[in-house]
Amino acid sequence: MSSRHSAHAFLVDNQLQFNDEELMSMALIHPSYAQERFALSNNQRLEFLGDAVLDFVVAEYLYRNFGDKAEGDLTQIRARVVCERALVDMANRLDIGKYILLGRGEDMSGGRKRKSILADTVEAIIGAIYLDQGLQGAQGFILKHLQPLIMQTAVGDYQDYKSRLQEFVQARSKDNVIYKILNETGPAHAKTFEAGVFFKNELLASGQGKSKKEAEQNAAEKALSNGHILERLI
Repeated sequence: MSSRHSAHAFLVDNQLQFNDEELMSMALIHPSYAQERFALSNNQRLEFLGDAVLDFVVAEYLYRNFGDKAEGDLTQIRARVVCERALVDMANRLDIGKYILLGRGEDMSGGRKRKSILADTVEAIIGAIYLDQGLQGAQGFILKHLQPLIMQTAVGDYQDYKSRLQEFVQARSKDNVIYKILNETGPAHAKTFEAGVFFKNELLASGQGKSKKEAEQNAAEKALSNGHILERLI
């Protein structure tokens, strides 16, 4: 299938209107397909643009609709929404794997189901929509598919701060946080523990508690409530 036919089929099947279908053609061209055709452009630049547009649209929606939430909470919700898992779910709903143009080797090795390829292609499609229809068009597309997840995440259970912090970090990095007990005070029957949460050997925050687990939870909560700390993890 040619890039033009693939793009047209995607637009028709998903009931999308486009002024310049060449932009959608580009969004569906994986680098492996381009390499086999010697310097044919691919979707990486559109992916770069779409990633930025996606971040902005979700951030603006959260800012306008959740005025009761602090910066740290907004940053965490955005990280849960703008992550590979959410984009792969979106790609599967749109059946994007069916339309991606892949090199033969990538196709034969299961590239149409590869999470990273699906997520990257969603971002490229968002970039194409933005160039074709502006921010309003991209916003409509993004919220149509991600608004339910945003709402679900925003009203979710935030009591397990360690799990929340771990999910935030793993959405952005291959590394993870670790916890260390920094200090113990008081008699044996009534000790107070101080725990630190570290990322790449750097102390992010510390917390105290009557048990080691409570101290770790409090350290994670402090990290999550500090927007400056969260920005260092991205």
